Formats: sequence, structure tokens, C-alpha cells
Amino acid sequence: MRVEKKKAGTISNTDVVLMYLDGVASEEIVSEIKKRLSKIEVDAVQSSNQIQAFIRDHSYAIVPLIGSSERPDRIAANILEGKVAIIVDGNPFVLYGPISMLSLLQAPDDYYDSMYIATLLRLVRFIALFASFLLPSLYIALTTFHQEMIPTALALSIAAGRETVPFPALIETLFMEITFEFLREAGLRLPKAIGNTISIVGALVIGDAAVRAGFVSPLVIIIVSITAISSFIIPNYSLGVSFRIIRFAFIFLSATFGFFGIVWGMLVLYLYLSSLRSFGYPYLAPHAPLFPQGLKDTIFRFPLFQQAKYPKFTVDQPSLKRFPGKLNPGKKYRQEED
Repeated sequence: MRVEKKKAGTISNTDVVLMYLDGVASEEIVSEIKKRLSKIEVDAVQSSNQIQAFIRDHSYAIVPLIGSSERPDRIAANILEGKVAIIVDGNPFVLYGPISMLSLLQAPDDYYDSMYIATLLRLVRFIALFASFLLPSLYIALTTFHQEMIPTALALSIAAGRETVPFPALIETLFMEITFEFLREAGLRLPKAIGNTISIVGALVIGDAAVRAGFVSPLVIIIVSITAISSFIIPNYSLGVSFRIIRFAFIFLSATFGFFGIVWGMLVLYLYLSSLRSFGYPYLAPHAPLFPQGLKDTIFRFPLFQQAKYPKFTVDQPSLKRFPGKLNPGKKYRQEED
């Protein structure tokens, strides 16, 4: 177990500690993280998120490329897998990397239950991830461009609900989505004792009033509610917020091109996520590129005795050498090397 202390911030001189397991963590990744930390030029470091902004591979990536957690068991498990933990003095959140997107859908509680329960919960999170950014766009595409794909009974019910609504599906969906975002942020800013109550009561009152006033249809309330619940299921908060942003892009794509826009949006999103790296590690690994050995602990959790004792998560593994895992520093570092 290696613990190395560094200083960050010309004024604050904040202690930043690297923790990793020697012989398991990749020496290339460890040296690259040290290099990036040494190049941080900022007056004061007050949070781990400031460190993350300087050392991530892609400066403008919309999804998190470095993990963050305040749970000691999660950090210990990631160190055992060959990742590097970065602790910032005075901040409860610890950074760790490299990561993949699928690892952000896992929770430490998965390893406290049987493989069946853990696999079921991961499947629920995986479905919730897609529901969190696709449901509103599917509703808009179906009601605007592809009414023939809706069953007759359901189509008549939707038409009856939208009979008094003067706005197109795009406007009513955006209205409810933005309203719910307001309520969500208000609930976070209000005192904890009344924040949750205001969010729930506000959503019920505003939703009911909007339906009675003919601003939105009842089905939109259901769609937005399921979408919001799905976003809360995602264990990683930063990943959930990222897909909340992506949701609005898919809403406009579906309102413009229907299912054609959704399909092209999914293709572009997949290609974009495939191009991302976390300290050189593919963001969609072990699925893209495919590493069969790593599939035992992704969406499906195999029995622990079938997994490696120390499942390395680095580019030093023989199974990863098929992929040219060159580190891809951020734009700032590439310019300095040029």
C-alpha cells in the first residue's frame, strides 16, 4: 500500500494524497497522475472537484471520467482493483480512477448480497439509465410522427387526454421537465426538514393544476414522473446529472426527426462514449472494446469465486494489450508536449 503526499494551490498549500496498491496499479497510470497533479496551477484547492477538472483526459466531457465517493468501502474496493485514489485535505469526497461507465452503475451493496440480487439490481439500474433520457423523446416521437405505432385503444386515450391541450407535445414535455428541474433544485436548497415535502407536494399540486388547466396531458405527467424516478436510481450523482442534460438533446431530436433522430442520437452518443478515456482506459470497457474476462462483474455479477482475487483494472493486463491503451492527456498537456 503506497501513500504519497503532494501539495496543491500556491496560496492554500492543500495536502493531496495518492493511495494505490503497488504491483496491482499500473505504473504508467500512477506516473501520469503524478505528472498531471504536478502541473496544476491554481491559487487555492478547496474541493476534490477542482483537482478532477485539471487531471481528467477530456476537459469538456459531459460525463464523469473520474470516480468520486465518500464511502470508505467503495474506495478500498477500487484500490484493490488497481485504481488510484486521490484524497484532498478537508474534503469528504475521494477521487479514484481509471473508471468505466458501467462501474458507475455499480454500488458497494451489490457485494453484500447474493449474485442474483446484485444482478437484478444492476439490470434495474441499466434500464433506468435508458429510461432517464429516452422516455420523453419516445413520447414526443410517437405522438408527433408515428401515431400508427400506438395501439388503437391507447391512441384514443392519448387523444382524449390531449384534446384540451393547445400546445404540441414538445412544448408540454419541456414545460413539465423544466418545472420538475425547478422543484428538484428548490428541494436541495431548502432546509432538509421541508425540502422533500416541498418537492413532493409541489410536484403533485403543479401537475394536477396543469392538467386541470389544460396545459399538459395526464400522460406527460406520468412520463416525466417515471423519468425523474429513473434518474434517482442511478447510483452516481454526476452520471445522473449528465444524462439529464442529454435528455433535453434527445427531446429536440425526436421533435425534429422522430424515431430517426432518436436512432441517430443513440449512435452518436455511443460513438462519443466509446471515444472517451479515463487515464487511457476505454470508457465503455469491457464491452467496447470487448474484454471477456471483465464481463463477470459488469451488468451481471458472477459468483465471487469465479472472479480474480485482485481484478486489475489497468492497461497492464494481458487481456487489455489488444487495445492500444495510450494515455490521452487533456488539451492543456498535449499543447505543452507539442
